[in-house]
Amino acid sequence: MKRFLILVFIACQLSAFGQNKLLIDKVIAKVGSETVLLSDIESQYNYFIQQGNPANESFKCEILESIIGQKLIVHQAKLDSIEVSEDEINSQLDFRVNAVLRQMGGDESFFQEYYGMTVPEMRENLKEDLRSQILAERMQQTLIAQINVTPDEVETFYENIPKDSLPYLNAEVEFAEIVLKPVPSQEAIDAAINKITNLKAKIITGELSFEEVASTYSDDPGSAAKGGDLGFAERGTFVPAFEEAAFNLEQDEISDPVETEYGIHILKLIERKGTKIRLKHTLIRPEITSADVDLCKNTLDSIRTLVNDKTIDFTFAVKEHSLEDVPSYHNNGRVQNPATGKTFYETSQLPTDVYFAIEDMDVMDVSEVLSYDTPQGDTYFRIIQLQSKSKPHKANLKQDYAKIQDLAKQSKKAQFFNTWIADKMSETYIEVDPIMGDCTDFGIK
Repeated sequence: MKRFLILVFIACQLSAFGQNKLLIDKVIAKVGSETVLLSDIESQYNYFIQQGNPANESFKCEILESIIGQKLIVHQAKLDSIEVSEDEINSQLDFRVNAVLRQMGGDESFFQEYYGMTVPEMRENLKEDLRSQILAERMQQTLIAQINVTPDEVETFYENIPKDSLPYLNAEVEFAEIVLKPVPSQEAIDAAINKITNLKAKIITGELSFEEVASTYSDDPGSAAKGGDLGFAERGTFVPAFEEAAFNLEQDEISDPVETEYGIHILKLIERKGTKIRLKHTLIRPEITSADVDLCKNTLDSIRTLVNDKTIDFTFAVKEHSLEDVPSYHNNGRVQNPATGKTFYETSQLPTDVYFAIEDMDVMDVSEVLSYDTPQGDTYFRIIQLQSKSKPHKANLKQDYAKIQDLAKQSKKAQFFNTWIADKMSETYIEVDPIMGDCTDFGIK
């Protein structure tokens, strides 16, 4: 648990959480108006060792060089009057600190015990680091936002790659989807409302406690195991109907049935703490019958027929019929590869059902109706269109222009930014404390 929490914060680049509290701190470098602390170096170096890497004091010079580069960007951002609002900083602090609190079940006393400071103290401790991080990101974005490459530059970049260094690309595909989920009948919804209303009555009369109802009857297994406890949360955590009911409750009050896309809930407010509330809930999911499933599948099959008959195109069908809360809906149905953030999948990366569905399909063919399970345990249905397909090959401009263009653009951005860093380093006052020994071979005055 503790190891996981540390990794969460490192992933959020909040290195202050991992600093050694026993370290006597001092300024070991100055970069214009910015300073670098010895603890900045030591905390990153200690994390490097904790990951199983061998001790190597020279790595501290690489850390120092990286931090000086970051401080240089922040210094220049301030000179260029790039601003970060207090609202933006507070919003990001809320998101990051609350992410850890949720892993602790909203237990602020455990947070204080583990990190040695209260949540407000931690927020204050991280505030300036986060401000610098956002400033640096914004400065970088400002510098490289307008950089593009021409077709000639893409071709030149490609021709300058040694032919024996061109990568051999595996077979790749792109696919799009239209997704539907079975919808319960009104009779099933009414039955769920009646069931949860009767359970609430048993709580009110004292026949059962809220915790007994949640642990015995709730269809939310995660919270049911904790008597329905959802921990502390702020506004924006829950879906709108649930949140509206939750924040209008008085302490120990139990809500009327609340309908959301997940089912029918009753909520109990346990306590308020500032802008946060701690809730318990019980969820009853309306029964999905075989008739509901058949209707969903038949609808998708009808859409497939219309696309194959060219009565409508697939992209239009996505906007007209696919679920809006599925990420692909906002990308014209194209499914993003979570490993790369792109829409291309190597065949080895495809979900098994998709791999077998498209194995013998031609480009622009549409699959039969497929089922898949969501992380929440629901069964959804979809049809898939194969939108591109390549065989294993050496990278070339004809087949892989978009990828080579992206590489050329990233290369141009890196070259521009490295030149900018070198120029600013030559004209900015930078001083390093002798305690850092030989860390002076990367252009520092």
